[in-house]
Amino acid sequence: MLPQFFRGGDLDTLDAGCGNGALSWAAYRKGNRVLGVTMEPAQIASDREIYASVGADSSRLEFQELNLRDVLSLDRTFDQIICSETLEHIKDDKKAVEDFFQLLRPGGVLHVCAPNALHPEHLQGRNPETEPEDGRHVRDGYTLETYRALLEPAGFQIVASAGIGAAPICWADRLLRPIRGRFGMGSKGEAAAAPVFLLLSPVQLLDRLNPPVPFSIYVQAVKPAE
Repeated sequence: MLPQFFRGGDLDTLDAGCGNGALSWAAYRKGNRVLGVTMEPAQIASDREIYASVGADSSRLEFQELNLRDVLSLDRTFDQIICSETLEHIKDDKKAVEDFFQLLRPGGVLHVCAPNALHPEHLQGRNPETEPEDGRHVRDGYTLETYRALLEPAGFQIVASAGIGAAPICWADRLLRPIRGRFGMGSKGEAAAAPVFLLLSPVQLLDRLNPPVPFSIYVQAVKPAE
């Protein structure tokens, strides 16, 4: 559901924490030039192979191994940044969003989606000060209030928000989580879960925006134009 919020056209987009590349592909199909980054080399190899096989132009849809701690090393700027289901894994989320602000051009937009910290599936009392940064969640997630506390001091203005993930999505996640956990939280876990994910993909048709208790919360934040 996130791609409906992406800006289309001849824009430069960074997918920060691209995973299987699905959101990178969605932005590419909207006409963007897209760079997807993740710290997992096996995932990068897989993404390059998958999207080359469906005819993506590699000069407009690129994938690169990169730890988000080093995102400023890209030494380039973007019109929009996608960061989906990633910030909850990063201890220093404050530095991450400050770096995103620096990478965005004036008027650029940041799309963030992360677990709803108040959803029963996520509410476990995780503390970034004590949780290991090993690929699992270091915090339960975010609320609109904690998003504001994170993004506004960095200079962003939140212009839109939405709850994402109704009950069927939560049910599907409960089925996939043990598979990912058995094989690890990285590309091996995602690969192991892929067949089940494909079988469950029709469940996404039952999803809708702003269910009573959303699984994740999306915000769109803008860097003010100069």
